[in-house]
Amino acid sequence: MSTPAEHTTTSRDIGVLRAGWGYASIGDKISDLVLTRPVRWPWLLAFLGTLAGTLVFIGATTYLFVTGVGIWGVNIPVGWGFAIANCVWWIGIGHAGTFISAILLLLRQRWRTSINRFAEAMTLFAAAMAGTFPILHLGRPWLFYYLAPYPNRMNLWPQWRSPLVWDFFAIGTYIIVSFLFWYLGLIPDLATLRDRAHARFKRIVFGLMALGWRGEAGQWARHQTAYLLLAGLATPLVVSVHSVVSLDFAIGNTPGYHSTIFPPYFVAGALFSGFAMVLTLAIPLRRAFDLYDFITAVHLDHAAKVLLATGALVAYGYASEIFMAFYSGDEYEIAMTVDRWTGFYAPAYWSMLAINVALPQVLWFRRVRRSAGLLLAISLLINLGMWMERVLIVVQSTSHDFLPSSWGRFIPTAWDWVFLLGSISTFAWLFLVFIRLLPAISISEMRLLARESVKEAR
Repeated sequence: MSTPAEHTTTSRDIGVLRAGWGYASIGDKISDLVLTRPVRWPWLLAFLGTLAGTLVFIGATTYLFVTGVGIWGVNIPVGWGFAIANCVWWIGIGHAGTFISAILLLLRQRWRTSINRFAEAMTLFAAAMAGTFPILHLGRPWLFYYLAPYPNRMNLWPQWRSPLVWDFFAIGTYIIVSFLFWYLGLIPDLATLRDRAHARFKRIVFGLMALGWRGEAGQWARHQTAYLLLAGLATPLVVSVHSVVSLDFAIGNTPGYHSTIFPPYFVAGALFSGFAMVLTLAIPLRRAFDLYDFITAVHLDHAAKVLLATGALVAYGYASEIFMAFYSGDEYEIAMTVDRWTGFYAPAYWSMLAINVALPQVLWFRRVRRSAGLLLAISLLINLGMWMERVLIVVQSTSHDFLPSSWGRFIPTAWDWVFLLGSISTFAWLFLVFIRLLPAISISEMRLLARESVKEAR
């Protein structure tokens, strides 16, 4: 087995051939993580800790259903608080999975192969967390189905001018297409697990999930056609979904919300936070399961470059907001901008700028981009910074609008923090379960990459 140090140089074959992996050994290495690798203490401790957080999240949700949203810090004029900020943050995190899976597939980018599977799973879990918070914020969450247009005896119909209805369709479509894309790519690997499993129960379960896959030429032809079609469907979602989420704010006339730059600005921020989460998950994953031969320094370097590029777009969005506020001459926009600099939320604003604008500049250096420890620390801070940005957009703008007599402050309660940390725990718990039950790296695509690299080497 090669050591991590051997994977610090750039290679056209992305480390697969240099590591000596053959067609069969790739399947052995990845499938054994699911079928034969024993449960170890680090994973078990993380599983129990995140499971405890998940149970707390479920308990807090139950208490919210009984008591109401008054347990949060929302008030008048700040009617939206952590819940909506968390929703925007989570749906943004899910964007990286779709970008890696769909757009990079259409662009024939090889480096996506080692990270697309768990990035797609990350998308599903993040989108599920995002969809939870608007429902909790409804006040009467058991009536969430009113957002869906369906014939009913009460003659109710959704209010199409409401951004919540737009979110319902945007997030719902995103989850469905992302799931289909993820599952379609997983089918050949499920057949591999079916054929390698020793326990009869596992063979039955994986066999049912593999839908009769036999690896025939006709099946592969139809699979590749459907895979590309779904990639073509998923690609517009990268832009459309978070653009729709941004319209929750942009359609309002509240200072700080009413901005035409919000759709592209939100999409760039989504990719920024999404790739930060990919690095946050990839680096511990390669260390815990000894996946240095598959998730190499080259992959980390490419993800860090995307992080640097999207961070520059986010910085441009910040600068554009400030410029347009003063260029427009709107006294309310100017007052809101100055309040961000000097008001109650100023420490959070300047911390956000330091993390989201200044910190990514270290990624210009190749040594930083290929240092797993530094990238993990940077990605964690960027996740924090992007969450702070969402909170500032949601909270600060509504706390300082037109009339001084209606100004107010949002002070989060303990329950706000419980729901935030509980959602993070639930996301982490789902991811931990995923990497133990299903292959975190695509076996079929890694085999294809190795085969293509052999042909090119000849």
